[in-house]
Amino acid sequence: MSDEPSYRDVQSAVRVEKFRIWFAWFSGGFIMLGITLACQDIAVVSVITQTLLVVLGIAFSFITVKMTNQLNRRAAEARRQVLGDDM
Repeated sequence: MSDEPSYRDVQSAVRVEKFRIWFAWFSGGFIMLGITLACQDIAVVSVITQTLLVVLGIAFSFITVKMTNQLNRRAAEARRQVLGDDM
């Protein structure tokens, strides 16, 4: 047996990491929604909180997509190495 990961190992690792990334994004969004709902009756704090969380939500979405794309590139490189395809 070789120490190199198989194609299936690479696919499984990528799937798990993508799930972790998107689960963290969803969980953070749910927490931000809860904070927004908790602060909605406080006049000034509500506006500041909503504005801040919208900006953070957009930033976190951008970062999540960027991380997923980077993971896809690394996975493609690992697949080429495992399968022996040199482009």
